[in-house]
Amino acid sequence: MKFIEIDVRAYSGHRVNERPLSFRFQRQDHEVAEIVDRWHEGRPEPGSPYLNYFKVRTAGGEEYLLRYNGLFDVWSIMVSD
Repeated sequence: MKFIEIDVRAYSGHRVNERPLSFRFQRQDHEVAEIVDRWHEGRPEPGSPYLNYFKVRTAGGEEYLLRYNGLFDVWSIMVSD
């Protein structure tokens, strides 16, 4: 499994890119209907990677794993090799 970079429209409340609202993958736009699960890795310290993971269900019923890398301000999606 690997992650590839994608464009995400995210809600920013107390933090920037707090949760995904929609994303573009394989030339299609996907609306996030539900965040099924979320977790993080790392520490929110300057210069250290801090990764937020979101298992999402789209309005079409598909499930995807999205990851936000706060250090580089990059969203990605998990794909099979």
